[in-house]
Amino acid sequence: LPDIRLAIGLAARSFLVYPYAMDELIRFGVSLPKKLSQKFDRYISAKKYGSRSEAFRDLIRQKLVEESWGDTEVACGLVSIVYDHHKRNLMEQLTKIQHDAGDVVISSTHVHMDHHHCLEVIIFRGPSAKVKRMADSLIALKGVLHGSITRAPTGGEF
Repeated sequence: LPDIRLAIGLAARSFLVYPYAMDELIRFGVSLPKKLSQKFDRYISAKKYGSRSEAFRDLIRQKLVEESWGDTEVACGLVSIVYDHHKRNLMEQLTKIQHDAGDVVISSTHVHMDHHHCLEVIIFRGPSAKVKRMADSLIALKGVLHGSITRAPTGGEF
């Protein structure tokens, strides 16, 4: 009976359905220094990954999205900025930059953090060079205390 359960278990495992549609999974080994491996295992645990494989896949996808931004490719993601809304002419400059890039700005959300500070999130989709210029212009404005750009896949990369 244990041999039959083992055979059924192995057969069932070979028919697992993965979220990668018809993609064939490739297995490979990775060698890591012990300290790096331990840190990675803590990262996996903290992020609640089910396996090292899922964590590796996410990290690889993230890096490929970042690297895929060429000057003519379509980029998708968001720019977030925190700024002092009392800074003279800052609101007008933020609005002007977004209007000038109106063909790539999909939406923006404005949140009052406290009496002096606001958070603005601008969602974009368009040519990566134009998106980069817009993001750099927003983040570089005097009065912007923090700014970052988050890249997202446009849909069919993976």
